[in-house]
Amino acid sequence: MSNLISDKDKEYLREEFKKSLKGEVMLAVFTQEIECQFCKENRELAEGIAETSDKIKVMVYDFVKDAEKAKELGIDKVPAIAVLGKKDYGIRFYGIPHGYELKSLTEDIINVSREDTNLSEETKEKLRKINKPVHIQVFVTLTCPYCSIATSLAHKFAFESDYIKSDMVEIGEFPHLAQKYSVMGVPKIVINETIEFVGVLSEDHFVEHVLLATKQSPIYV
Repeated sequence: MSNLISDKDKEYLREEFKKSLKGEVMLAVFTQEIECQFCKENRELAEGIAETSDKIKVMVYDFVKDAEKAKELGIDKVPAIAVLGKKDYGIRFYGIPHGYELKSLTEDIINVSREDTNLSEETKEKLRKINKPVHIQVFVTLTCPYCSIATSLAHKFAFESDYIKSDMVEIGEFPHLAQKYSVMGVPKIVINETIEFVGVLSEDHFVEHVLLATKQSPIYV
């Protein structure tokens, strides 16, 4: 099992998944033949998590050799993990979901397995009305305690709407993206390349920014 997960965390995951998981969850892991700097660790982390529950499966794809699968899932860089259930909910991790982000991945697995999130009914209703593509990028570091909160919310939004795709992007593994999006602090959220903010917003304020990106809300940043 992956040594990226402590024995204490492994035991916690076993107990949490035993009581929380219902349906099967697939972690689609993208790596490459000559593994990138963190690809091996990312793959081992996913495999280690899968060993804590028989409801979690891992499928490893080669980013180059399995280019069609990468295209199908919209994977454009590695290391990457797509969290899949009965369908593809648009939940993506680019970079290792370790440190505080392990909590985000754990929550995603539970939500996908149970086919539900704990978002308010008001938020779910707003998300259901979205009819244009939304791409949320959450730029994080693994040592940021607030980043996983933003990641989790963005991924819940993706779960609730077929039009939303949400990515966690770990800036230590993708410094060129940190430079491109002028990430000076984390979490930094970029929505549809047009709306951006730094820090953790409440659920209702975050969803208003998502609606703004679709021009469905009069709220201005």
